[in-house]
Amino acid sequence: MQRQFRVILELNELGGYTVTVPILPGCVSEGDTKEEALANVKEAIELYLESLQADGEPIPILKQAEITVEKFAELV
Repeated sequence: MQRQFRVILELNELGGYTVTVPILPGCVSEGDTKEEALANVKEAIELYLESLQADGEPIPILKQAEITVEKFAELV
């Protein structure tokens, strides 16, 4: 069964991206590009879920996946 999770993709001021998974507290990853950050967070989610299973904890499930991109306004 494939699970989908809402992630938040944020552009960092100094470059690169940070991705968080709100339903999985502490599940955060980064990457130099959007693609790298999203690939990294997929691995972080897999490891997070493995940890939940090992501890006998329930796995949260969302019905839809969303990607939110936040951009910083450039100062003029």
